[in-house]
Amino acid sequence: MKNQENYRPITILIAAMGGEGGGVLMNWIVNTAWQKGYPVQATSIPGVAQRTGATTYYIELLPIKRQDLDGKTPVFTLNPAPGEIDLMLATELMEAVRAISNGFVTSRTTLIASNHRVFTTLEKMAAGDGRYEEEKLLKIVKNAGKRNILHNFSNIAKENGSIINAVFLGVLSGMDLLPLKSEDFERSIREEGKAVKTNLRGFQAGLALLKLTGSSSNESNPPSIRLSRETSFLFRIQNDFPERAQEAIKDGVDRLTDYQNASYAVKFLDRLEPFRNGSPDLCREVAKNLAVRMSYEDIIRVAQAKTRAARLERIRGEIEAGKEEPVMITEFFKPGIPEICDLLPPSLSTKILKWAEKTGREESTRFEMHVKTSTVFGFLKLKALEKLRWWRPRSFRWGLEQEQIEQWLRLIVEAMKKSDEFAIETARLARLIKGYGSTHKRGTEHYQRIVNEFVKPCLAGNISAKNPQVILKNLLNRSLANPEKNDLKSALAKIHATMPSANEN
Repeated sequence: MKNQENYRPITILIAAMGGEGGGVLMNWIVNTAWQKGYPVQATSIPGVAQRTGATTYYIELLPIKRQDLDGKTPVFTLNPAPGEIDLMLATELMEAVRAISNGFVTSRTTLIASNHRVFTTLEKMAAGDGRYEEEKLLKIVKNAGKRNILHNFSNIAKENGSIINAVFLGVLSGMDLLPLKSEDFERSIREEGKAVKTNLRGFQAGLALLKLTGSSSNESNPPSIRLSRETSFLFRIQNDFPERAQEAIKDGVDRLTDYQNASYAVKFLDRLEPFRNGSPDLCREVAKNLAVRMSYEDIIRVAQAKTRAARLERIRGEIEAGKEEPVMITEFFKPGIPEICDLLPPSLSTKILKWAEKTGREESTRFEMHVKTSTVFGFLKLKALEKLRWWRPRSFRWGLEQEQIEQWLRLIVEAMKKSDEFAIETARLARLIKGYGSTHKRGTEHYQRIVNEFVKPCLAGNISAKNPQVILKNLLNRSLANPEKNDLKSALAKIHATMPSANEN
């Protein structure tokens, strides 16, 4: 082997979720290496459904061509070993953290990871905000490997109409980590013959992104990358808002652009202006909760979620359906009068809601519907609902939500006069307002009770508390821990009985 006995394989570990093409990414790497004459082997370990773990793909590539092995056959390992990974690819932030916690990312590892989030089952199940603190996750990832490349590859894929795996391949191809060139990977994409145009767009976007971020690239003149809208938003965010809040603001822009349109995302940034020069923690907290409040759940949002291609692919993956196997999907809806009135004109909705409340039909009347989205007619029903986003600003619910959001923001500005900590807890009260139907109604009632009986009296000087932010935090946690048990009345009564007014002091 010409003094090459000590050569060891390059080890690559990929962590990807359903619908992200992790297996295809593995095949692109393996096929390219094999075609160029390098010994290579790949194995995969399926993840658990419901987002409790990604599927992992492990590749070992010997950087010696087969003709130079003197007839010898290399023996590869089937499973990745902690501390032995040269290149780690993670298609989501939490998956990068999982890899780090399992010991796969060390001082010898180059980590390429997307910093967007897809929330886990446990995060979604929490009554309140069960999300892991993103700042802590980013800190873990940024200090993990020998070299770390973090970017929102999911956004890049969406901007170019591609899947995230192609973007990752483009980044990888420009890093000189493998004895393969970008044109070799391009050839593999073309030879595979599936979604060639979109895969190439994603690939070229990843390659260009690497050049834009200052990393090494095999391309002296990277191809154009469609980032115009995202770049304009990033410019404003990076120049107008504190660094600690920027990640949350970026997520809010992405969420609201998807929810309504880019103009709505601009309104989101405009609403954050009063907080840009204050506490970075307050700005971040307002941004996180404002994005959620501005993307309230309605029938249009439900239809949008249920008709996403990624969701349909995820369902097929979870039931392990083959490409040619038919899959029947039936969506169950049971909207009541309030949900239907959400989309009607304000004048008509007001009359119907008054009639429903007077006759006792507001909660009791429900319209049960079964829609088969696996059929053309059923899918088009929901798709037609999704296309009603243009109507949303003219609906009853829109006007109501926008007015309540403005009231909440004014309340936070008032709370800032007392202290940043009190303003932060006031902003967090928005976590009570979520969902739809009875869940939304109950959360809104809890929110209004806390605001009217504690926040406003504090601001008016009718309640004097040494640490009002601590009391407010406890009231919020009490409500979130027991969302169906309304014990706020007794808690607030106790506060009023024990807390003296400012006049008494």
